[in-house]
Amino acid sequence: MNQVFPEPIRSLPKADIPLDGATAYLSQSDTHQILFMEFVKDADLPEHSHAAQVGIVLEGKIELVIDGKAACFEKGDRYYIPEGVEHYGRIHAGYADVTFFNQPDRY
Repeated sequence: MNQVFPEPIRSLPKADIPLDGATAYLSQSDTHQILFMEFVKDADLPEHSHAAQVGIVLEGKIELVIDGKAACFEKGDRYYIPEGVEHYGRIHAGYADVTFFNQPDRY
C-alpha cells in the first residue's frame, strides 16, 4: 500500500490494535482518541461494543453489521456506531480510515 498518512501522523505513537496486519497511529486526548488506521491484511472484527465511534474511510472497504443492519463503506464514506451498540464486520486489505472514539482509553 502507498503511504496513506504523511510523516506527522506516522510520527504519532502506535496504538496496540489486536488485529494482524493493522497499523494505527494514535492522537490522544483527555476525553477521546483519534486513530489513523491502515490494514495490509483482511481482518475479521468480532462482535463487540464500546463508546461512540465515527469512521471516515480514506481507502478500501469495510463491511459492518451495526445493531443488526449490514452496510458496506468505501472511500469517501463515513459511519457512526452509537455508544453501547453491538457491531462486527470485516476489514479488507488496503483499507485506511480516520476513526474517532468517544473515550480516552480505548487503545
